[in-house]
Amino acid sequence: MSAFMAWNLDILRAIAALRTPRLDSIMQGITELGGETVFMVLLLVVFWCVDKNKGYYLMLLCFAGTAVNQVLKIAFCIPRPWLLDPSFEIVESARAGAAGFSFPSGHTQNAVAAYGGLARVTEKWWLRIVCLALTLLIPFSRMYLGVHTPLDVGVSFLLAWGLVFAFAPLLEEIERRGGVLERAWLAMLVPAAAFLLCALRIRALAHGDLTNFDHAVKTAWTMLGLVLGALVSALADRHYTRFETGAVWWAQVLKVMLGLALTLAVRVALKAPLTAAFGENSVGEALRYFAVVLMAGTLWPMTFGWFQLMGRKK
Repeated sequence: MSAFMAWNLDILRAIAALRTPRLDSIMQGITELGGETVFMVLLLVVFWCVDKNKGYYLMLLCFAGTAVNQVLKIAFCIPRPWLLDPSFEIVESARAGAAGFSFPSGHTQNAVAAYGGLARVTEKWWLRIVCLALTLLIPFSRMYLGVHTPLDVGVSFLLAWGLVFAFAPLLEEIERRGGVLERAWLAMLVPAAAFLLCALRIRALAHGDLTNFDHAVKTAWTMLGLVLGALVSALADRHYTRFETGAVWWAQVLKVMLGLALTLAVRVALKAPLTAAFGENSVGEALRYFAVVLMAGTLWPMTFGWFQLMGRKK
């Protein structure tokens, strides 16, 4: 182990000295705020109820970040802290959510991109403060729980904020000109396809424990499906759906609850048959998440006209 990695682990041990059972629970709760399900709910609330262009902006941020993050993971192949030093103990509740290689932190990347992007686009000062606080607390929680080193978290933090500002002009272009959004998603196919080819190639050449490489391949197929689904949804919206996000508050709540239930149902229902048809970590993941985005981005928004009529006086 290098002196630099040893220094990273020393910092983790210093943070671990702060652990208490109550603080463990708090930090696990904070880290869950950067998890896949919360991220999905956040994006869909913005996309369905606030501003679809801002929703697409957040998706582009997170998908681009995932491509960069995952390529770095399989390029460097840095193990998790407890594998670097078997004597280092993590908070066990966090182990299940710590799959794949350690560097850089995908959890941090997505959380900072999502909440940092939301902080940039919102006009509500209190929401901006909450989002900025989460961009600090969630990365810290990953170190507190022992699943990432300061190097993992720090690089992801900087990458995510770099993308937030780099993509800022794109949001303005999307709002000004039609067709920009579709071209942005077309461009996203390049890193998505490159990541998939890279993951498949490295997986084929790898030896020993292939669990982390399998995780990278699964993520690559998932990302390709998400990007294709977003491209189709963007095209459908500009030429056909043209949905509006406005509605009375209780109709918005109903819209989100029903939409989330349907979207999650598609995600769960397709997993077993597609895995049986194509195997694990395969094109089945792309098909499944393509269907998920198609439901969330095209099929469910086709009902939004009904929600707009709710609460209106006759």
